[in-house]
Amino acid sequence: MTATEPQGQPQRAKPCGIKALFHNIKFFVLCQGMLQLALLLVSGYLKGSISTIEKRYGFSSQKSGLVASFNEVGNTVLIVFVSFFGSCVHRPRCIGIGALIASMAAFLIALPHFISEEYDYTRAISSSKETLTGLCHIESDHHSSNQTCSKNEDHGNNTVFSILLLGQLLLGIGCVPVQPFGISFIDDYANKKNSPFYIGVLFALTVIGPALGYLMGSFLLRFYVDFNTASPDKMLKREDPRWVGAWWLGFLLAGTLLFLTSLPYLFFPRSMETEETTNTPVEPTSDKLMQRGEKKAKSDMNELSLIKFLKTFPHIMLRTLRNPIYLLVVLAQVNLAAMVAGLATFMPKFIERQFSQTASFSNIMIGGLSIPSAMFGIMAGGMILRRLNLSVKTSAAMCTAAVLMAIIFALPLLFLGCSTQRIAGVYPDIENLQCSSACSCSNEAFNPVCSSNQIEFRSPCHAGCKVGNIDNGTKKVLNYTNCSCVLPSSYAVPGTCGNSCSHLIIPFMVFSSLTCFLASLSQTPSFMMILRTVPPEDKSLALGIQFMLFRVLAFLPAPVLYGSAIDSTCILWGNKCNKKTSCLYYNLDLFRQRFLGLQTFFVFGGLAFFFLSYLVLRRASSAHQQQIEQISRTNKPEKEQLSQSNGQCEKV
Repeated sequence: MTATEPQGQPQRAKPCGIKALFHNIKFFVLCQGMLQLALLLVSGYLKGSISTIEKRYGFSSQKSGLVASFNEVGNTVLIVFVSFFGSCVHRPRCIGIGALIASMAAFLIALPHFISEEYDYTRAISSSKETLTGLCHIESDHHSSNQTCSKNEDHGNNTVFSILLLGQLLLGIGCVPVQPFGISFIDDYANKKNSPFYIGVLFALTVIGPALGYLMGSFLLRFYVDFNTASPDKMLKREDPRWVGAWWLGFLLAGTLLFLTSLPYLFFPRSMETEETTNTPVEPTSDKLMQRGEKKAKSDMNELSLIKFLKTFPHIMLRTLRNPIYLLVVLAQVNLAAMVAGLATFMPKFIERQFSQTASFSNIMIGGLSIPSAMFGIMAGGMILRRLNLSVKTSAAMCTAAVLMAIIFALPLLFLGCSTQRIAGVYPDIENLQCSSACSCSNEAFNPVCSSNQIEFRSPCHAGCKVGNIDNGTKKVLNYTNCSCVLPSSYAVPGTCGNSCSHLIIPFMVFSSLTCFLASLSQTPSFMMILRTVPPEDKSLALGIQFMLFRVLAFLPAPVLYGSAIDSTCILWGNKCNKKTSCLYYNLDLFRQRFLGLQTFFVFGGLAFFFLSYLVLRRASSAHQQQIEQISRTNKPEKEQLSQSNGQCEKV
């Protein structure tokens, strides 16, 4: 027995081999980091591929927004109860079970691809005879090009929508125990000096994970949706507006990664020796046992106070919300969170439409520029807070200045764009085309062609084209000729004319990235403002209320609100089996104004609440200073006492 071991205490056998690995907190941190990365990979990939899913199954943007935000439903309902019961459950095992549920959810989201028929971008194609697709036939045999609909097809999209919602719901439920249980477990068993570093790494992954999801989407969406089953002559070019990438492939890869990262948690113990026991063996074991006994007693008390907690929760919540600084800062953060939730969901689609880019390129812009800019902004805000030792009032001033600068750089975005290209019979003139009226074109046809005079038509039939010239090697259409609506050359080429706005993508991304960076500067100071202005006994619950308000007021409604705004700018809806599908053409001026206008509105909301919090703090500080000056004339000791209390309010 060594001198450092207390006499009379039984020695506990240390685990060895593989078992020792699962009693090491560093290995737990590694597993936690990999799991959080996999979960956020799913989240980022879903947002990066939501416009592709929308096009594939004919959803409106409002429906797409609902799918993107539905994971917050399960998360919001269970987060309070999971946090409360965290002291009396096997936390690593609960994390593993939650990760397995999330893995099943990812596979479920990919399921619609396997139960649906092949993507048929123009239902008339049954072979490589593309010359017969959508051409003008003056004879009365045009009925052969009409789509044949069945009752199963009518209900197919509703089934897909329900499966996606269920998958998102399960994903939200599976995510509930991962972060709260993981962080609390690390904080309990890591060295107190190492714990902040470990937790900081996990928070950094919350930014890196979605970025990797967008980048993975950029790579996988370059593959055709049915690349594994469709014949080569049926595959479109990526520049074709009807192109749909392999959106389902990413969910299979991410689901597999989730499954693999969930398995180690089933072998971690309920508790383990802390790093302090290993690194500093001179510490008496009896003290450690006393600390654990106190933690166990506290846990037992928590287990018995659920009814009391439920009774006192409304009172504590109202007391917290009556704190003016807390309420104003949380409302400012909710506005910024709503902006982020909407932009993360639909910014790739905006870039696709506004600048005539592919879904793959749009995801690169978000994952490679916008998200890293936000990450650097969060880091810079924390460094400024630490270096300048900012008080609560100065932090409010910094948040106000940062958001004001973000607005200045966001306003030019409203003017960086182009109008919708000229589309015959759709924009700007909506009159019926008399030149192709004898062709009896289907209202469901969508195979855009661009005429020699830069006018776009919905299909070769709408352009009055009667002949399609095919490349014998690729079996693809080179051009359409004998087009009665195209004068004087009477020919058109496949594909959209575009809006000649691609050159504006660079200045747009520069201003957008600067806006993300400046707005993100406020995150760390505003978070610290909350921690400094609530009583210590209410701190944990105040943070829980904050994140609950984030979900209820921002993450849930914002994508649906943005989607509704986008739908309101549609000028031509798709039609399939006499039912409206996804939008084919938008009024790009309205799209830009309403989409980015919502962004500016939420940023202005954040600015207003941060500025109000600064005014409240300045007024409180001025009133306190006047009180000190008044007392100084009569009682010097009271002045010193008030000065000390004021210093405590303003300390870092």
